[in-house]
Parts: sequence; C-alpha cells; structure tokens
Amino acid sequence: MIGTETNGIPMLTLLTALPIVGAVIALFAGRFARLVAMLAAAASLAVALVVWTHLPSDGSMGFVERAAWAPSLGIEYHLGADGLSALMLVLSAIVALMSIDAAHRVYRQPNLYFALVLLLEAGLFGAFTAQNFFHWFLFWELSLIPAFFLIKLWGGAKRGPTATQFFVYTMAGSVALLLAFLGVFLATGSMDFEHLTLLASTGELEQIVTAHLGPVMPWLAVGVLAGFAVKVPLMPFHTWLPEAYSEAPSPVTMLLTGTMSKMGVYGMLRIALPLFGVQIAAMRTPLLVLAVATVVMGAWAAAAQKDLKRVFAYSSVNHLGYCMLGIFALAVPATSAAMQTSQAAALNGVILQMFNHGITAAALFWFIALLQERSGGARGIDDFGGLRKPAPVFAGLMGIALFSSLGLPGLNGFVGEFLIFRGVFPLAWVAATVSVLGLLVTAAVILTVIQKVFAGPVPERWTAFADLHTGERLALAPVIALMLLIGLLPQLIVDGVNPTVVNLLAHWRF
Repeated sequence: MIGTETNGIPMLTLLTALPIVGAVIALFAGRFARLVAMLAAAASLAVALVVWTHLPSDGSMGFVERAAWAPSLGIEYHLGADGLSALMLVLSAIVALMSIDAAHRVYRQPNLYFALVLLLEAGLFGAFTAQNFFHWFLFWELSLIPAFFLIKLWGGAKRGPTATQFFVYTMAGSVALLLAFLGVFLATGSMDFEHLTLLASTGELEQIVTAHLGPVMPWLAVGVLAGFAVKVPLMPFHTWLPEAYSEAPSPVTMLLTGTMSKMGVYGMLRIALPLFGVQIAAMRTPLLVLAVATVVMGAWAAAAQKDLKRVFAYSSVNHLGYCMLGIFALAVPATSAAMQTSQAAALNGVILQMFNHGITAAALFWFIALLQERSGGARGIDDFGGLRKPAPVFAGLMGIALFSSLGLPGLNGFVGEFLIFRGVFPLAWVAATVSVLGLLVTAAVILTVIQKVFAGPVPERWTAFADLHTGERLALAPVIALMLLIGLLPQLIVDGVNPTVVNLLAHWRF
C-alpha cells in the first residue's frame, strides 16, 4: 500500500520516474533529444520544489510511500523526504537542468548522451528518497553507471583510463558499504533506515549486532565510512577526482561536482551518523585529522594547478572538506545546551554548504566550458589575460561565482562556511583553527584566477574574445540570482532545514 500527502499522488515515485521516462523518449527523439531532456529536467525541478514547499513543519519524513517488496529479506519499497532529502532533490534538479543547458555542443550520439544524463538524475532522486538500504543501494549504483559511460564516451584524451579509475574507486567504496550493511542485516533482519536508527538511538543496535556477530560494530562503521569517504571524497581517497573532473566534458563535471559528490555527504548524515554515531565518536580525533587535511591540502593542491578544471576540482575537495569537518566535529555527546546549539549550527552549515557548493561549483565549470568554446579548448590559468575588457559581462558574472566560491559575505558561499565554523569552534577548536588556513589559501587561489584570467593587458589573440550572448546571459542569470538571493536571505533554506536538523540530532546517539 502506498501512501502520500499530496492529493493521492505518489510524488517521490513520480519524481524518480520523470527522468527515466525522459531518457527513453530522448533515445528516440533525434535532433530534439536535448529539448526532451530540458523538458524532463524542468518538470523534475517543478516536482522537487513542490516536495520542498510541502514538508512537515516538525522536520519529520513527509511524502512517505511504503509497499511490501520482499519482506522475508527485509526489503520494502519505502520512500520519504525531510528537509535534508528535499533540499538535495532540488539541488539535483537544478544542476541537471544547468548541465543539460550547458551541453549544447554534443554532436556525437546526443540521444544517448542526454538519456544517460537523465538516468543519472533518476539515480540521484532515488538515492535521496530511499529509506530502505536495498532500494537505496540500487539507485546509488544506478548513478555510477551513466557517469562512467559519460566520461568514457565523451571525455578527453585520457577518458578510458580515467573512467576505469572512477569506476574502480567508487565500486570499491560500494563493496565496503554493502559488506558493512550485510553485517547489520544478518544481525537485525532489517534494512529499514528508520527502524535501524531507532535501534541505534537506544543502544540496542550495537547489542544485537554484538550478540549475533561479536564485537564488529567498529569494523562495520569503518566500512560504511570508507564507502562514503570515496564518494565525497575525503583525503586520501580523493585521487580519482582530479582526473575525472578534468577529463569529463564540462557539463558532466557539473553533475559530478554539483550532485554526485553530495551523495557521500548525504550518506554520512542519513546512514553513518544515525547508525554508527557511537563508533564515529570513538574515532572522532583521527577523523577530524582527515577532515582538516582535506580542507587544507585540498586548498594547497588547488593553488599548485595550472589547468582551471583541476584548480576547481581540488577546490571542490577543499569545500567538501568543510562538510566533513562539521560532521565529525558534532559527533560528540552534548553535555550542555550550548553544545547542542553548536551541533545544530554545524549541521545546518553542512547542509547549506552542500547546496551552495553544488550550485557554485557547477556554475564555475559551466563558465570553464564557455571559456573553452571561445578559445578553441584553452583552459590553462596562464592561457588568458585581460578578458575583462573584451568580455565585461562574462568577467562580471564569472567573478560573482568565483567570489561565491571564495566565501565572500553577501553571497551564498559565505553562509554555510560561517555556520560550520560557528558550530565547530566550540566543539573542536584546534581543528577549526587549523582549517582556517584552507580559507586563506582558497582566497589566494580565487584571486589568482581572477587576476590571471580577467585582469592585466589583453593578449592580441584575445582582443576579439566574444562576450556572453543574450541566450547565455538569460541561462546564467537565474543561477547568479540564486547565489545572491541565498547570500542575502539564507533563511529561505535554513527555515526549511532547521526543523529536520533538530529532529535528526534528537535521534542520534554519540
């Protein structure tokens, strides 16, 4: 029996089905494949916004759908969305629409290309709404397969080895996740996130697992953490990312950085902390060291790059490191109201950072795609110079996205980082203090990009560099407006997320 809250319509099933249907139509749509993909992505965004605006006010799961699937195996069709899930649905829908809009120069097998993009979007929707591990894992893997083929078939000169490396790394993480969760299932007979979270919140989950399998909970926690650490990625599991981001077509890189990397952070919040909070708290110090290393070394690695795509690939590692810093810092028993407030601030910041980074990073890779189109493929940081003069609108809009990535107050990139540090400093002040180095280095990296690409004299070959035409300006305007809107009115998201944050923290046990 399937239940829902919006006029009897199973909204989450509809949301996942829309891009799948669009993918099938796109395969046979000929030269209209991109238009079909745009329409499917726009319809998905509309449904995602309906879900976001109709969530329960108490932060609990809404739009719940449940149906028996294989009860004897602990498998059921169980969907739901809270503030965390719904925000990731909106992010996925926005970035998918941006990616399709940016992919207007796909001349080789466009039908297959746009079908794969829509299948990837369906995988994201399924993973962000599933409340049963079997169902969740199916969509977790479904998103991997289209991404592999998008890199393999449309990537750069090293696309073959890069796609294989991407597949092997992420599959290894998936195997670790699967083995860990099989241990949980063998002990409890359940794959339901809600039920397992309830058991974990009372300490009963660890007792059951220990009674059936022995003292293996720490090892199961390590397996789950490793699986998500690859996806985020957390150093030292990040080595697949720079190659994948630089070799994939820029519209595909937009999907990788804007949405797929968020699946790892989401998994930490939906599975790792609710089920293994006590074990993560026990490993908190080494995990914080890894998070700080991800923040600082990611920024330094970005500073050492000359390829713009690799600069922002490592910058993505740095920005997602802040999310991991907030997650690991809050994994500590709250002994006072002040600690609870800090935990809530950190978690709000993590969720806001996921959304803001997804929008900003996708926009930056979109601008890189536009640079390459106008320059015959050039994307080196030293290949340009003085572009502000021939292309002032291009320079202005990309400048806003760059300053958002830098974390300038008044833009969306600032709010999430501020909340994370607001929460982390009282909980882990040493880690927070060292991580500030990442902020400083990131600022230097972004300012260097602005200086070398847009400032200074104009090289002769770029005197006729084309500014953004009307269509490109109209396409980018909503994205830039969103950066400004969230920067000035962050409560548009925080008010929807905070009830879920309070609800999550009330059910987590450290």
